[in-house]
Formats: sequence, C-alpha cells, structure tokens
Amino acid sequence: MTEAPTHAADTDTDGADDAADRKVVEQEQSEIKDFVKGLSADDIKSGNWFTKLAAHAMNAYTEKVDWQYFQDRYEGVPADVIVDQRIKMAARYAALEGGLSAGAYTATVAATIGSLGGASPATVPAAAATMMVDVAFISQLQLRLAYDISVLYRVPIDVHDPEDLWKLIRVAFTIKSGEAANKTVTKAIPVMVRPLVKRFYSGTTLAAGRALPVVGKHLLQRNVIKIGIPLVGVPLAVLLNRYTTLVAGRHARAVFRNEARVIELAEQLSERSRHPRLMLWVAWLVLRANAKTKIADDEALLMRHLVRLVRERHEVVDERLANVVDIDPAEVWKRVAAEPGDLGDVLDAAERVATVDGDVDSREKAILTELWERCRRG
Repeated sequence: MTEAPTHAADTDTDGADDAADRKVVEQEQSEIKDFVKGLSADDIKSGNWFTKLAAHAMNAYTEKVDWQYFQDRYEGVPADVIVDQRIKMAARYAALEGGLSAGAYTATVAATIGSLGGASPATVPAAAATMMVDVAFISQLQLRLAYDISVLYRVPIDVHDPEDLWKLIRVAFTIKSGEAANKTVTKAIPVMVRPLVKRFYSGTTLAAGRALPVVGKHLLQRNVIKIGIPLVGVPLAVLLNRYTTLVAGRHARAVFRNEARVIELAEQLSERSRHPRLMLWVAWLVLRANAKTKIADDEALLMRHLVRLVRERHEVVDERLANVVDIDPAEVWKRVAAEPGDLGDVLDAAERVATVDGDVDSREKAILTELWERCRRG
C-alpha cells in the first residue's frame, strides 16, 4: 500500500491531465493486484475480502489524511469547492480503471465467478482475480472518497471504531436496508442495454454473489454485470465505474454536509448561550414537541453535539436531564421562571433548534409561543 495516497489526496484537482491520471490509476491498480494476490478463494466466498480491503484501504491512509492535510494544500478554499473537485476526479479515475479492466473481462471470467465453490480454498483462479482487482479498486476509491469528504466537512470518523466504520461503509456504497444492488446499477445503463443486463443478472453467474455477506454481495453484484456482456464490455465498465463513483461521492457530500450543518448549529448555540443548562432543557422540549417515539436523525445529532459542546465549553453536565425519559413541560417552565434577566439567547436557540429537521410544525410552534410568553421580562 502506498504511503502517499494516490487516488485523490496527493493529486491536485486543477485541470485534468489524462496521462497523469492514467499513471496514478495504473500505479494504484498495480498495488491492488498485490493485495488480491493475498486473498484466498475462501476470502471471496465468505466476504472476508472486504474486511481485509477496509483495513488495507484505510489504516495508513487515515493516519496521514486529516483536515490539516487538506488545509495545507487548499488553504482558504471552501470545503464545498474541494469536495466537488474530489468527486469529479474520483469519477475520472474510476472511468479510466473501468476501461483498463474491461479489456481483460471475458465470458470465462464471469463463469469462473459463478463456480468459485469448486476452487481450492487457498487459491483464487486467475479469472476471478481479474474481477477482484476491479471490484477492490473501485471499492477502495469510493471508500476513501467518502472519508475525504467527511474530513473536509470536519465530521469526525474513527475507522477503528466499528460504529463509525459501518457508517462510512454505508455512506460510501449508498447501502440502504432492503435495497437490491442491481436496481441502482440498472439506472446507469442505456435503455437499449437494460434487457441484456437484467437477463445477465438472473443467470447463474451470480450464484456465488448471493452467498456473500451484505457488503460483499452488494459490491460484487454491482460490478459483476460488467463481465462477459458481448460488445458493450468496455463502454459499460467505463460508464458504470464513473456513474457509481459519482453517485457515491454525491451521496457522501449530502450526508456529511448535512451533518456538518447540524454540528455548526450546535457550535453556534453553545458559543452564544448565556444559559447553557437551561438551553439544553428547552432544546430537548422543542425536539420532543411532536411526541413521537422515534426522534429524527438530525434532531438526535443536534442534541448529542449540544450536550458535548456545553460540557466542553461551559463545563456543564446535567445528569438529571440525561435521566429524563418523557420530558415534562412544567419542569422546563419552572426552570425558565427561576432564571433572572434577559433570556433572548434561550429564545433564539429554541427557534433555531425547531428548524433543524425542516419546517416548524404546529406543536413546535405552540412550544415556541409559550416560551416567548414566559421569557418576556418586565
């Protein structure tokens, strides 16, 4: 594995030099081939190849690539600009790799994938290795791209934490519960080719893919249709690689940019608050105004960061609030009444908290109206 990442972090995004891009792709592809040589047929069948790839792709990479790393290279440039260029560059790399790999794909490769069950557990057939280089390259590219985007938006991701790593994987590969990988792929394909692709998907070449764990299955199915389809192999591989990388990058941008927005709001509220303990109680009352059992993701994220920032900035830890199951408005109003002076900061915080997940609903408006009445002084 390269000490200096070659897919994006160590490559300037200004302008597209095809020769330079091709050199980067070929170098990374060569290193992926070395990685695939270390896999066994059992690794592929069991899905353990992806576990190994995640470690291969991210461990040394994340030690080097952090927010300061990008700041040193793009000081003063807004994150949105850098992220947009990263996505475009990764898509170029993906398309180039698709063209290089597709030339090696044949119907024999596809048949080999379907018959891995008969392979020696210790060895990977050459045809299967060809496919795995392509899958591993694109998987690594998209995983690192998602990580880059999280770093640029300053959303903390610890790849050694299982929960954070699974979050990164879900974002990078746009994995949704119950989603069939082939539905996403089929949308990328020209209309005239779709019937052929659908027939290919229903064939026996995916027998091994259906046995893989969730992530391995998803990635294998998404990539294996590039194999063995006569005449359209190279252009289809280029198109699919580029499309899936664009989709992955845009999805990561949407997820991490939104999370950055919520974190930024929490930071602003904490910084401006003169009544941090009361702000937490009021914020939780507003967030629970709709009385739904399930709290929205943005609401949960905001509350988590508000609590953290109030603890770090104001040294306030409210154990009583932490133990609340159903918040009682009367308890909050009692706390409001006990606070002397101007509570404008609390009102402002409540109004902004109410909008974190979209439009303010009628229950939230009622809470805000009553809060305004109770916060009036004099």
